[in-house]
Amino acid sequence: MSPNKIIIQKAEMTDAAVLLDFSRTTFFDFFGPLNDAANMEAYASVAFTSQKILTELINANSEFYFAMLDDEVVGYLKLNFADAQTEFQDEKALEVERIYVSRQHHKKHIGQQLLDFAVDTAVKKQFEYVWLGVWEHNANAIGFYRHNGFEVFSSHEFLLGDDKQTDLLMKRVL
Repeated sequence: MSPNKIIIQKAEMTDAAVLLDFSRTTFFDFFGPLNDAANMEAYASVAFTSQKILTELINANSEFYFAMLDDEVVGYLKLNFADAQTEFQDEKALEVERIYVSRQHHKKHIGQQLLDFAVDTAVKKQFEYVWLGVWEHNANAIGFYRHNGFEVFSSHEFLLGDDKQTDLLMKRVL
């Protein structure tokens, strides 16, 4: 097995604490240096709570997956179907709501493996397209998604605390 070949495993209810901690850590690692600390904390106080994670885990139209490398969680992915999608709720679409890799495992193609898994899942479930939202100032992620066949088709506002930001909505037709 290649040293960067991950195992992708579905997160279960018993993984809620690990998922919550990893979600919060990776979000702060990436966005913390780029945003006001008070706005980060305001957002986290709603988005990263035990109750919120449990609610998301029990939703039959959402699935979380861990990227495992040597028995360590190094990334995660959240997929939404039907009415769990944050927008559109299109029965013909799969939303990649979150895809994060721990800071120390960047540049190891783990994000690529997670995205490939998401696209493969969409193909197996016979969806017509995959879509996601990405912060307009995240040039690396935008380039990554473009390289993988995603195109900008819209945008929406995202409130981080009291900071109104813009996410680009990108999709890939299958």
